[in-house]
Amino acid sequence: MARLFIINPGSTSTKIGIYENGELTFTETIRHGTDMEHLKDLESQLPVRQKLILDILKEKDINIDSMDAIVGRGGLLHPLDGGVYEVNDAMIDDMASCRYGWHSSNLGGILAHNIATRHNLKAYIADPVIVDELQPLARVSGWHTIERISIFHPLNQKAVARRFCREKGGSPQDYNLIIAHMGGGISVGAHRKGRVIDVNNALSGDGPFSPERTGGLPLFSLIELCYSGEYTESELKKALVGGGGLTSYFGTSDAREVEHRVEAGDERARLIYEAMAYQVAKEIGGAATVLKGDVDAILLTGGLAYGKIFVDWIIDRIGFIAPVHVYPGEDELTALAEAVGEALAGREPIRVYEKE
Repeated sequence: MARLFIINPGSTSTKIGIYENGELTFTETIRHGTDMEHLKDLESQLPVRQKLILDILKEKDINIDSMDAIVGRGGLLHPLDGGVYEVNDAMIDDMASCRYGWHSSNLGGILAHNIATRHNLKAYIADPVIVDELQPLARVSGWHTIERISIFHPLNQKAVARRFCREKGGSPQDYNLIIAHMGGGISVGAHRKGRVIDVNNALSGDGPFSPERTGGLPLFSLIELCYSGEYTESELKKALVGGGGLTSYFGTSDAREVEHRVEAGDERARLIYEAMAYQVAKEIGGAATVLKGDVDAILLTGGLAYGKIFVDWIIDRIGFIAPVHVYPGEDELTALAEAVGEALAGREPIRVYEKE
C-alpha cells in the first residue's frame, strides 16, 4: 500500500494529510485569514500557500522523500472522465492560466506538482469537479446555443459509491446507483455501472436549492431580476450561488440552525426546509427515470445528511424506488487518498491529461 501526502486547498483554508496503507496518520488544517484577503488570484496565492505547507512539514519533521506520491485536489479543467490523472505540463498550464476559470482547487494540482518535483516524486489529482460522463441525451438543454454541462461533486459521490460497494461486495461497475451529495450545494447523480450519465449542474443554477444556492429558478422572473437595475452581473451571480437557498430565506446557510427552528415550532422554517427536501426527492425521482427504474440503491451523503428531519422527509418520498443508505458528511482527503491508492495498486487506471 502507498504512503501519500494529500493537499486540499479551499477558499479559507488548506487541508493536508498523510495516509499510510489507507489510514490517516497525520492531518493539519492551515487557516487563512488576513494573509489571504488581499491575494485574489492564483499567482499571488501559490507561493504563500506553498510556504505555509512546507513550514508545517518542517515543523512536524515530516520527510516528503518517504512518500510514494503527492496528491492534490483537482481544479477547473476541460471536461474529463472520472478517475485519477497524473499531473503533467498540460494540466499545470490549464490550471495556472485559469483557462477554464479560477477556483482555489486549481492550486491543488500545482502545489502537489511543485512539492513532488522537489523530491523526484509524481503528483496526481482525482475526480475534479468538472468530471463529465453525461450521456448525449442529458446534454440537450432546450436552447440551441446552450448545452447542459457537468459540474457537481464527483469526488465525494464516487468515494461514497466505492464505500457502498465495499460493504455490499463488487465494484461500482456492478451497480446502478443514485447518489445525492447534500452540502452547501446539492448534486444528484445517476450512476450507471460506474459512470455518472446524468447530474444537475450544482454550481450554475440547476437542480434543488441548497443552503447557499438557488438551484433552478423560474426563467421569466429571473430575467426580470437581471434587468431590474438592482444588481450587476457579478453581484447577481454571487447572490445566486452564495446567497441563495436557505441563506436567502434566513440569512444563514447553517442547516442545523434552521432545523432547530423547525423543532421549536417555526412553521415558516418548516415550510422552507421541507421544500428543500422535497426538491431533492424530486431530483432523485428524475434520476430514477434516467436509469429506467433499474436502481440498486440510493445513497445520501454530505453535511445535510446529518439532519434526521431532513433525511426522513426525503426517504418518505423516495423509499419506494430502491433501498436508501445514508453516509453523512464528506471527507475529501480520504476520498483523494482512496482513489489514488487504488490506482497505484493497479486496480484503477492512471489517466493522461491532454489539452483540448
